[in-house]
Order: sequence, then C-alpha cells, then structure tokens
Amino acid sequence: MRFMMLIHHDEAALAAAPPKELWAEYGAFNAALAKAAGSGPGERLQPSATATTVRQHDGKTDVLDGPYADTKEQLAGYFIVEAPSLDEAIAWAKRCPSSKYGSIEIRPIAPASEVRHPAAPPRVDPQGGQG
Repeated sequence: MRFMMLIHHDEAALAAAPPKELWAEYGAFNAALAKAAGSGPGERLQPSATATTVRQHDGKTDVLDGPYADTKEQLAGYFIVEAPSLDEAIAWAKRCPSSKYGSIEIRPIAPASEVRHPAAPPRVDPQGGQG
C-alpha cells in the first residue's frame, strides 16, 4: 500500500536545529527512501509565511495570506512510501528527521479506482456491469 507522509513541523524549532546534523540525517533518510521499492523522496515546501489560503463560502471567495490554520506546526513537505502495513509506514515516519521537530501525518493513498465523488453516477464497465 502507498502512504503519503505529511511533514508538519515547528519552523522555529527546526531553525534552531544544528544544520549540519539535520542535513546529514535527511541525506541518509532520503538515500534509504530511494532504495525502498515504490518509495521516494518528496518535496520540501517554502516557509508558511509564503502561503496563500483560498476559501469559498456562500458565493464569496476569501484569499488570505498565510497558512490554513493558526497553529504552532506548519505543513512543511511530504514524501511517499510503499509499505505492506501501517506499522511499516509508522517505522518510516519515525526515521524522518522532521519527526523530532513536529509530527508526521500518515495517510493511505486511495487507488485511482476508488477516487470518485459521492454524488457521481455509478461507473459502467464495458462489459455492461456497474461498479
């Protein structure tokens, strides 16, 4: 099963981390991910101060500077792992250096065959059945 690991960290705590040690840990972590079948490094995001949030409600659109929520931890990036179980995905999250400065949210990735809007009509396969 594929899992997305969403990295949330405290930007101030991460900024205070020893840079050489942090980047060495991330280098080793990314090397291990590159060797794992179906897994790979993700992307790092710019700091939360660069975020723009868009919300729509009752026909009105609000465009706000900053992150989605006012919280100590910000979404910092993500990576994808292929793991046979949630326990194995948790083991990968524990290895991520950012887990020391915040949290790693683990989300199973829905297969494309399962992605469908709840109000969408049933799928019809070419053989005449519904799915």
